[in-house]
Amino acid sequence: MNPNKGGEGPLHKTIEIRISGRVQKVGLRNCIRRIAAKLNVHGEVMNLPDGTVRAVASGDPILLEKFLSMIYGCPRALIRDVEVRDHEPATYDDFIIRRGGLPP
Repeated sequence: MNPNKGGEGPLHKTIEIRISGRVQKVGLRNCIRRIAAKLNVHGEVMNLPDGTVRAVASGDPILLEKFLSMIYGCPRALIRDVEVRDHEPATYDDFIIRRGGLPP
């Protein structure tokens, strides 16, 4: 599932999230995917070689704020820092776990 360029109008926003701490091998990616499904947020999440987790999320800006706040509630993960920045608008069909680092 490759993202398509372009958004879905003014109520659509895409953000990139980098999460650091004890965030790999603790079920964080699955937790993030479950939260996204509940909130109708689409995108992808992946482990990075530097030990962080990167997510790209698209959806309604208000739902993205709720999505970000809910990530802190993922069990077993010890989140030290969350960096959020705007990302080029992208459209995803679902929210997927990408394996193997950065996307092509």
